[in-house]
Amino acid sequence: MLNEGYMRQALKEAAKAYAKGETPVGAVIVRQGKVISRGHNEKELKCDATMHAEIVALRKAFKKLGSWRLNDCEMYVTLEPCTMCAGAIIQSRVRKLFIGALDPKAGAAGSVIDVLGVERFNHRVDVSFGLLEKECSDILKDFFRELRARKSSKV
Repeated sequence: MLNEGYMRQALKEAAKAYAKGETPVGAVIVRQGKVISRGHNEKELKCDATMHAEIVALRKAFKKLGSWRLNDCEMYVTLEPCTMCAGAIIQSRVRKLFIGALDPKAGAAGSVIDVLGVERFNHRVDVSFGLLEKECSDILKDFFRELRARKSSKV
């Protein structure tokens, strides 16, 4: 399935974040069947709270297309976007968003708040949940399990 292939590429981005000690979240942006940008979390590495996978991928897409309007693009992200990323996705006019795992602590596509579902905004993003949900959830669980184990061994 084509959508699963794009989410697998987002999972590869998440694995890059994992290897850098970052929360393993990855994103890819697709236009006309072709991946035009990729991103993964880099906020620890860059000491920048805005360096979420979605923002990194959006910035690369803007640069590649020479426009902030991504009307004909789809985004695949391994974890439900936070409020900052959901707002950026709306402002960027992304057409469709595919989400792997839900984020019950910070998700802004319905888990905690539904920024993407606000009808009064001038742009609506079509959202699809649960694409490769187990794989997207497992990489996060593994990362945090290892992190807790490292912290407890230092005590």
